Amino acid sequence: MQIIKHIYLPKLERKPELDALRGLFLVWMTITHLPTRFSDFVNQPLGFVSSAEGFVFISALLVGRLYIRDLVQDPSNVRAQLWKRSLKIYGYHLIMLALAFTVVAQIAIHTHKAALTNLLNFYLAHPFVAIAGSVLLIYCPPLLDILPMYVTFLFLTPLVLTAAVRWGWKWVLAASSVVWLLAQFGLRDLVHNGIVHVTHLPIPLQESGAFNLFAWQAVWAVGLWLGAKSAQEGVPLDKIPGWLAAVSAAVCVFFIGVRFGWFGPHLTPQALGLKLDKWQIGPLRVLNLAAFMVCAYWSRKYVLKLIHREPFITLGKASLRVFCAHIVFVFAGLTMLYGDVNADGLDQLHGIPAIALLACTLLSLIWLASREVRNKQRQKLRRAAEVTPIGNPESTPELAKTGT
Repeated sequence: MQIIKHIYLPKLERKPELDALRGLFLVWMTITHLPTRFSDFVNQPLGFVSSAEGFVFISALLVGRLYIRDLVQDPSNVRAQLWKRSLKIYGYHLIMLALAFTVVAQIAIHTHKAALTNLLNFYLAHPFVAIAGSVLLIYCPPLLDILPMYVTFLFLTPLVLTAAVRWGWKWVLAASSVVWLLAQFGLRDLVHNGIVHVTHLPIPLQESGAFNLFAWQAVWAVGLWLGAKSAQEGVPLDKIPGWLAAVSAAVCVFFIGVRFGWFGPHLTPQALGLKLDKWQIGPLRVLNLAAFMVCAYWSRKYVLKLIHREPFITLGKASLRVFCAHIVFVFAGLTMLYGDVNADGLDQLHGIPAIALLACTLLSLIWLASREVRNKQRQKLRRAAEVTPIGNPESTPELAKTGT
């Protein structure tokens, strides 16, 4: 079956609330990653829902929303744009690796900071294997494993969108569900062993990143589906039934209780184990995420009033640089640790150092994002001025897509 070339799709308008959501998840992620006492308050406070799922989901939703319209008309151009974008993110990943393998590694060696050494212990022990593996996205040190996942998903997105246009989203989502199910039974181990055998790079599975990509692809696929549907025919569930919202709220309250140990020793994160696992997106976590998404969408009118404001919008528009910059500040925070630990035995800053690190990080990220957004706006105006015929100011071209 050929891809349909002529489908009427409404003209899209940029939705600042989506940028604001992504900015909110970036702030949430930053506070979680910084080694301060504040991370205890934002580490899954709403049950088994984290900033990582939100960031990946919203990013996929934006990609699906922005590119599905062009795909049905010019698929080769969409492929080129998405692959160019994935190559750009891969470049940022290499820059972050270079920083980690040089500056951060030297600090770890000379200061003997356990927090830094633990992040790079495989690289410090096997530098050549680690460098080759990291370039091939096989070795992914902690904190540096989100961008490889993003690169992989974005690279494969044209294939997913093309399949959705050809055969429909139900088949794409069904295939994604099967892959997620296989991920719960060791698919990642099999694939990793095969890659190690082919490349002859002896990289242990635990050094390939915390995220199980075969499970997390389901988050990306659902985000693409909702984004594409919102661009073509509106959101699939424009109105959430009251009974569904009530059941979802009850499910969310239950998981919040499990998260904080309200129901005794048999209903705790430790007792439920992999069923709630973040990195593998266990089945109970899927239930929690679905219920949370229903509640968030049902109450979107009130949620948007809280988040549809600065600096979240600006942070979301410059998400790539903000994400990379926040990792630099996390590395800086890890060099400041002096042995104080939290209830889980993790080193944390507290008091004035913690407040100073958090304030410096957030203010710097806001400044960086504002500068990036202003630069993008100037570039758009410059391009528009170059192609607009003199004396015909109304014939400005459609602005290029940014912020995906």
